[in-house]
Amino acid sequence: MVILEDENGKLVPCGSEEDIKAYLTYKSEQRKRSKHRSLQSRSAHRPSAFRWLADHLPLSRLDRYIIGKFLGTYFFSIILIISIAVVFDFNENIDKFLQHDAPMSEIMFDYYLNFIPYYSNLFSQLFVFIAVIFFTTKLAENSEIIAMLSTGTSFARICRPYMISAAIIALLNFGLGSYVIPQGNVKRVKFENKYKNRGDQSSSANVQLEVDSGVIAYFGRYEESLKMGFDFTLDKFEDKKLVKHLQAMTIQYDTLSYEPNHWIITGYQTRDLQGMREIITEGNKLDTVIAIQPQDLMASRDMEMTLTTPELSRYIDRQKARGFAKIQQFEVEYYKRGATSFATFILTLIGVSISARKRKNGMGISLGIGLALILTYIMFQTVTSSMATNARFPAVIAVWIPNFVFALVALYYYKKAPR
Repeated sequence: MVILEDENGKLVPCGSEEDIKAYLTYKSEQRKRSKHRSLQSRSAHRPSAFRWLADHLPLSRLDRYIIGKFLGTYFFSIILIISIAVVFDFNENIDKFLQHDAPMSEIMFDYYLNFIPYYSNLFSQLFVFIAVIFFTTKLAENSEIIAMLSTGTSFARICRPYMISAAIIALLNFGLGSYVIPQGNVKRVKFENKYKNRGDQSSSANVQLEVDSGVIAYFGRYEESLKMGFDFTLDKFEDKKLVKHLQAMTIQYDTLSYEPNHWIITGYQTRDLQGMREIITEGNKLDTVIAIQPQDLMASRDMEMTLTTPELSRYIDRQKARGFAKIQQFEVEYYKRGATSFATFILTLIGVSISARKRKNGMGISLGIGLALILTYIMFQTVTSSMATNARFPAVIAVWIPNFVFALVALYYYKKAPR
């Protein structure tokens, strides 16, 4: 039996050594059970995602609080702004939909069901910036940032949950943009070409590409709708000397053939150059296999958006090997997917550095500076991408220049952030 006696204002257990040991063990287990019930009671009111984070990740309460605010505001801003964008887009294009008799099912499921994730991912940086500035300014107004700093928490430590949230968003954007959204864009682009952009040019002219080592094909004109080329020539070189030349009026891709790359040539003439001799052969029709596919001859509208990142990489490599010149937009799209995901970290750091300081005018100044910076970033990115597409500027440099410049801007504002 254990008796509690008062000793210098504290209750001390008295009794045999075994009884005291059993009593202390009992009290220790009772405290653990009480603490466990308290944690369960608090976590029962949280969403399941946050309960999973609390149980499995080494995140403090501060981390979970900021991550929840960040991601919640980010997704709320996406829902709000994209909903408005859908209403405006529908209002702008309803005449085209009615004029071209677009079925409502295709409008809803082929167009807008893929419109929402595409534009959400496209303007993700804007949503990140708005989310960071909005809820961080509210924290600063409520003196929560000051309270964090006053407890000895460094500004770098406060930025940790921001960077964790940015990593989650960046990985989500890259995964969706590289593998999921391109598959949906196939239906969206097909719908736009059918009901919104009817009458677009579907042909190309003066296309030249290497189909094999030393073999050069040339199309004077190619019609995508007919899968047919006109004024076709095929030249074979050995040691930089022309040894065979084929010229034809038309060449058509055989869509019914089981054999890939099967073409039908009509009205042709071949010239075999054997030293000083020349053998000329003429014919009306020739079935042949040439390592060319219709998509190699003409990049359809927004084709780069319909390819996943591995498919885009293979397409660029194949077209470069064939000497196809019009691949700048594909290279820009390829490098932009990684660059825009990485920009999430830079813009998050700028946003938290700008809005962490408590201001007399509230959110207005922080939001104004933030919007000016993000609009400058988007404009800068558009200009450099145009340089790569139209002025043959290296695509990887053009796409990453805005990130390098704004990384310096982020470092400047980080140094000026409250400590």
